[in-house]
Amino acid sequence: MISGAQNIFKIPELKRRILVTFLFLAIYRVGVHIPTPGINGDALASFFAQAKGTLFSLIDMFSGGALERLSVFALGIMPYISASIILQLLTVVIPYLERLQKEGEMGRKKIVQYTRYGTVVLSMIQGFGIAVGLENMRGAAGELIVMSPGWSFRLMTVITLTAGTAFIMWLGEQITERGIGNGISLIIFAGIVARMPNAVASTYELFRVGQMGIITILFLIVLMVLVVAIIIFFETGQRRLPVQYAKRVVGRRVYGGQSTHLPLKLNTSGVIPPIFASSILMFPLTIVNFLPKPLLETYPWIQNILNHFGPGALVYNLLYVGLIIFFCYFYTAVTFNPNDVAENMKKFGGYIPGIRPGPKTAEYIDKVLTRITLGGAIYVAAICVLPTILYRRFNVSFYFGGTSLLIVVGVALDTVQQIEAHMLSRHYEGLMRKGRLKGRRG
Repeated sequence: MISGAQNIFKIPELKRRILVTFLFLAIYRVGVHIPTPGINGDALASFFAQAKGTLFSLIDMFSGGALERLSVFALGIMPYISASIILQLLTVVIPYLERLQKEGEMGRKKIVQYTRYGTVVLSMIQGFGIAVGLENMRGAAGELIVMSPGWSFRLMTVITLTAGTAFIMWLGEQITERGIGNGISLIIFAGIVARMPNAVASTYELFRVGQMGIITILFLIVLMVLVVAIIIFFETGQRRLPVQYAKRVVGRRVYGGQSTHLPLKLNTSGVIPPIFASSILMFPLTIVNFLPKPLLETYPWIQNILNHFGPGALVYNLLYVGLIIFFCYFYTAVTFNPNDVAENMKKFGGYIPGIRPGPKTAEYIDKVLTRITLGGAIYVAAICVLPTILYRRFNVSFYFGGTSLLIVVGVALDTVQQIEAHMLSRHYEGLMRKGRLKGRRG
């Protein structure tokens, strides 16, 4: 592994791509600390300290702490992700988008363009909502968060936050094109990883004051390594269906006849199900945070009911697991169509041994996909419930697991695979160059 890491910087193009990636990520992290004008930073920080377990904390995780500071990147990349998901769902019901999706590179560019437009629109809506909401909010000591409320502040906030999200979207596209890995995923990855030093420092502080013993820390380290290994196993796990292609004679040439496989991932839906499930369950708690305190004191049953739906409660965990399993099946059905796969296999002369091509193949693929999706959904739900167990049982001062860990490990695996692909292509180029030189000498 050490020799492989050394070889990375011996390849000029790969070295340049990695340096470009780090440069763009550094620009993103600098922007996270640039505040939006007209905000009382101390009052905002005290408000977010009371808003744990709400939609604000979920969005803040994806923005890398930018929302907590209300920086120019406060919305993060979430509007882009939301626009992408909305377009994916619309392709199922709008024939025009479905045709675009099947038109290859030109159709993909058109969908990307629509995604950009959707990102700007969602950013403007969310930015206006945040501006109006902040005008009515106060910090823990009752001080105003917005120093000069009014339409000037609202317009400034909308323009600032929308421009920040558009810039992040451009950064992500530049990383994908000029750097290494998926740019949008790496931006989310950088925001999550940036919080790890604080988590380590807070854990050490608990150990120093005697609230956490050395045995507990060692147990947590072993558990973390085990959980990461389980995530790597499931994220790389596949069910490979054997596919045989019949021989075809075209002119004097014979095509086909080879055996291959159709890979079906155990976790086809990725991190979308826990994001959807968290958003739905956190929405009522977020609404309660906007309610005036006198109203909650008059009707205490509202707070009592919501206490059962807060993160860590038994009802919350059961609903969370159920929604994750539901969305795993739902999103898999949206993104993977067994009928299209079976039709394409039949068109090119492919078939699964023992299964008749066409509808029977589609039924078989759907049956296998349904089974492995259940295993993948249970795995995702277990990883997402883990933070609550650690937080409640072992007094861990940070959330380990959940959506953030799935994103970190998944993005790291994808980036490493792309680096290996670059190194492998470089290796083959070297072999081909040597072969041509030997041929010339011969």
